[in-house]
Amino acid sequence: QVQLVESGGDLVQPGGSLRVSCAASGSISSINFMGWYRQAPGKQRELVASITSGGSTNYADPVKGRFTISRDKDKNTVYLQMNSLKPEDTGVYYCNAITRFARSYWGQGTQVTVSS
Repeated sequence: QVQLVESGGDLVQPGGSLRVSCAASGSISSINFMGWYRQAPGKQRELVASITSGGSTNYADPVKGRFTISRDKDKNTVYLQMNSLKPEDTGVYYCNAITRFARSYWGQGTQVTVSS
């Protein structure tokens, strides 16, 4: 079992920055992949950034050059640094972890609102 807790969501003005965090606990050593997804009102959940156990990262085209995913192994935490935020970045941001046993876990989400 893996437990994920997101935090850091907030209201931010366009052009601003924000960092959201995902703290993992439980069977940490079994995690192969962690990703940040977002879901805007009325839209499907989409993957915005991911990081593998080997440290490889990947980004969705709309956030490339603006978002950075990173991890702190000592704190069992994955971060998503978001810069140059746009109103279309608004949504609930969810953390996802997939283990080597192909089990998928989700956090409860954290709200990010980009508005003036």
